[in-house]
Amino acid sequence: MELSSPRFKGFTVSAGFSLWFFVITSAIGIFSLELFVIFIVCALVVTQIFALKLSIGLDIFAVANTKVFLGILFIFVLSMYGIVFKFLRIDLLRLKKQPDTYWLYIEKSKQEQIFKQY
Repeated sequence: MELSSPRFKGFTVSAGFSLWFFVITSAIGIFSLELFVIFIVCALVVTQIFALKLSIGLDIFAVANTKVFLGILFIFVLSMYGIVFKFLRIDLLRLKKQPDTYWLYIEKSKQEQIFKQY
């Protein structure tokens, strides 16, 4: 299933390369507008010529990147939060504190704090 056209994918790759060209040349201190325009034109021409092959490569990369990146994210970030919260007995949803009602009991606040919130 193809969600976007190969020409549009080529255009977005050109835009991404142009952004990184700008960032890197600006950081190094050799940025010039003439080189930037030449790079954009060359990137657009090359990516539009090879748009179909580029689209196939991007689709393969997207599937692999999604599985690998999201797998690593889940294992090393979300699971670690779950393990640490379980170990420290942190109940963010407050499921175990008040099983009979969903109302949250709060401490009574002073009258000055109500009018001076900030």
